[in-house]
Amino acid sequence: MTLALQEAKKCVPTPTAYCVGAVILLPKDIILSTGYSRELPGNTHAEQCAIEKLTDDELPPLKSAVIYTTMEPCSERLSGNVPCVDRIIESGILRTVKVGVIEPDTFIKNNAGKQKLEAAGIQYVHVNGLERECLEAATRGH
Repeated sequence: MTLALQEAKKCVPTPTAYCVGAVILLPKDIILSTGYSRELPGNTHAEQCAIEKLTDDELPPLKSAVIYTTMEPCSERLSGNVPCVDRIIESGILRTVKVGVIEPDTFIKNNAGKQKLEAAGIQYVHVNGLERECLEAATRGH
């Protein structure tokens, strides 16, 4: 989660979005990809960036990778873009999502990310210990 938090701190703060970091790992903590909010063009989210940066040669076997994200993946996008939860499910490579802090209801009320992930057979784990740091990073610029 510490590396995901470092990614979140790379975000340019904005009052209309969170600063989130994500890291995709293979077993034995092999880093496969990283991402942070707005890293790639198009109002992108951290999880989206980490997934999109993977090349075909880097794709792990189905359901073998873990993603650490400083904030619960979105289940709805006000912009109309595909939500991160849907991207995670559609990728087919992730077996576990480890979350630093749940999404505050500032922009979206009642994020259904956890429920959608678990319904798709993807484990959702809240990582204790860095909630304050994750929330502070996420809300820089608010």
